[in-house]
Amino acid sequence: MSIVTKFSDLDLTKQYTYADYLLWQFSERVELIRGFIKKMSPAPSKTHQVISRKLTRYIDRYFEHKPCGFFVAPFDVRLKSNNNHQIITVVQPDLCIICDLDKLDERGCLGAPDLVIEILSPGNSKNEMGEKFRLYEENQVKEYWLVEPFEKTIFIYSLQNDKFIGLKPCIEGEQIASPLFPELNFEIEKIFES
Repeated sequence: MSIVTKFSDLDLTKQYTYADYLLWQFSERVELIRGFIKKMSPAPSKTHQVISRKLTRYIDRYFEHKPCGFFVAPFDVRLKSNNNHQIITVVQPDLCIICDLDKLDERGCLGAPDLVIEILSPGNSKNEMGEKFRLYEENQVKEYWLVEPFEKTIFIYSLQNDKFIGLKPCIEGEQIASPLFPELNFEIEKIFES
């Protein structure tokens, strides 16, 4: 195999593996979902970046002295397929927490994080709420947050009996608290303040 430097040189109808992914060296950010290339949205908007920074501030403070890793995109999370244990999925969640430190290596995380947070933007909502939702559920991510900047809402899904169960949406004027990490809580409006 040879190094691929142009996104346009790839066949988007072909299935790829993590070994292929490692050979890609182009400026576009991509994820590999079930072996198929998904081009990520262009650079995140200012709103996305501000929300990410504020969430990072609260989460980093909470996990500072806890035995878990906290990571922000770009950070590769490699997930194995259910049928052949080959890595055909590489995602880059906006934020993620991994408490099983054996899953971490120099390339990122091999296996499901405990908590994944994705910030929705106009170009990625369908992917985050559809394909990635199913992927995270199948791979046993214990908790999944979808942050909706325009409605100033955070949706939390908690894994119970191998299925995500949606909790009441967290809106302005309320505290958000993680079911998995109950002491990780803060006021919603602090995340969405300009």
